[in-house]
Amino acid sequence: MDNTALFTANNLWMMICTGLVFFMHLGFSFLEIGLTRQKNTVNILFKNFFVITIGLIMYALGGFNLMYPGFEEGSAGFLKFAGFGIAPPDGGMTAEYASAGYTWWTDFLFQGMFAATAATIVSGAVAERIKLNSFMIFTMIYVGLVYPLIGSWKWGGGFLDSLGFYDFAGSTLVHSVGGWAALVGVYLLGARIGKFDSNGKSNAIPGHNLPLAAAGVLILWLGWFGFNGGSVLSADPELTSLTLVTTCLAAAAGGISSSFVSNLMYKNYDLTMFMNGVLGGLVGITAGADQMGPLDSILIGIIAGVIIVFGIALIDKLKLDDPVGAIAVHLICGVWGTLAVGIFGAMASFEQTIIQLIGILIVGGFSVISSLIIFFVIKKTIGLRVEKEEEIKGLDMAEHGMASYADFRLNQN
Repeated sequence: MDNTALFTANNLWMMICTGLVFFMHLGFSFLEIGLTRQKNTVNILFKNFFVITIGLIMYALGGFNLMYPGFEEGSAGFLKFAGFGIAPPDGGMTAEYASAGYTWWTDFLFQGMFAATAATIVSGAVAERIKLNSFMIFTMIYVGLVYPLIGSWKWGGGFLDSLGFYDFAGSTLVHSVGGWAALVGVYLLGARIGKFDSNGKSNAIPGHNLPLAAAGVLILWLGWFGFNGGSVLSADPELTSLTLVTTCLAAAAGGISSSFVSNLMYKNYDLTMFMNGVLGGLVGITAGADQMGPLDSILIGIIAGVIIVFGIALIDKLKLDDPVGAIAVHLICGVWGTLAVGIFGAMASFEQTIIQLIGILIVGGFSVISSLIIFFVIKKTIGLRVEKEEEIKGLDMAEHGMASYADFRLNQN
């Protein structure tokens, strides 16, 4: 294959992967509305539309150039900004760019789809009680400033990259960045009305549409073909096929192990645990999908599935209310997946594990501090949580004045 044909094939694969990552936002939407109550469906859909739309705009206005600023050799690799707006450099549409893997425009769009994902993770965790305006402000700042700054430290050639930290497709740089913010948001918001009784015992608040949630998980699994497969940054046959195999095996193992452990603990086959186990396996393999063999990926998925069951139980014990299990899936499994790079596969070593841990702590600390500042300022100014009456009524009617289904009843929980 000549250089032009190879360049075209690489770019085509990257555009397909961009579409698959975009499709993940439908999966997130279905999962979130399926695991929450009918009276908040419009609100959740509105937030997911806002995340992808404002995420792309903020990334175009400055996020992309903050994430990929072109650090000079020998610089601190912490902060640099290449300017507002987007414009391809010389040769950006030719094989001279990105080792003939894709064009500059494809690069921007693929990375922009990743950016919006971090805020989508937060959306599910804070569902059913956060003010819409407050969430929108948080999203603009977090996607426009915090996420690309952290991303620049590794993917933009910053100090974490120089340190040797490895995160292939974002177990830390995407999933835990969103997961840490979700944890802070859930803590500051407090639990939904009725989630915990006067003795602190957790009460289940069932979602209104499990088939829709299941469809969301399967769509997310499909989207991960683009999320991880596209992170090869070319259509390299060997690396791309390996990445898709490890991704799928980890997802399958995560689902099986979470359902098995959940049944041992609670004496039932919980579909939501099964689904979150699949997602946990996907998040867990994301940091090292190109580094693992089939057995490694299965082991990573099995451990992620176990983590999901105990992680969700821990979140409940701490009296934190996460309606969709986002903290356990994206934060805890994101941390696990990043550490797994140093434990399994091609990069396994004690030294690499320590480097991975350092990266986790740095990213986690910065994510927590930044999200805490943003949420705290919002809470002290316009407020974070809706009024009690609005929460009971449902955010669809309180915030949007419309219902999600034609047969909706105002007194329905």
